[in-house]
Amino acid sequence: MLPEEVIIKPIVTEKSNDEIQFGKYTFKVNKKATKVDVKRACEKLFNVKVLSVNTILVKGKERRVGRYTGMTSDWKKAIVKIDTNPADQKYLAKGGKETKVSKKYKDSIEGFFGA
Repeated sequence: MLPEEVIIKPIVTEKSNDEIQFGKYTFKVNKKATKVDVKRACEKLFNVKVLSVNTILVKGKERRVGRYTGMTSDWKKAIVKIDTNPADQKYLAKGGKETKVSKKYKDSIEGFFGA
């Protein structure tokens, strides 16, 4: 599944806007997408380091228009926690020299409408 097919749209509510300061972003995702799919899509589309993904299957509600009743469709919501302070990684290279690699991750998602 392509990353563009996994993440459908951001969810902008009062609660989701409050969670942005803690690095948590809420998205409507494809119902068939797994947590791993959502993580890979967020990392590829927004160039951030994803720490965890929580998914919720939201059941449809019964709606009524006049005397006619129907159901809204079920959908899936994902809450993605990103690394807000991406640190450089250090490792020992050949000869015992310490080498630092800086990852080019962002600390927020600019394309999110709630930010």
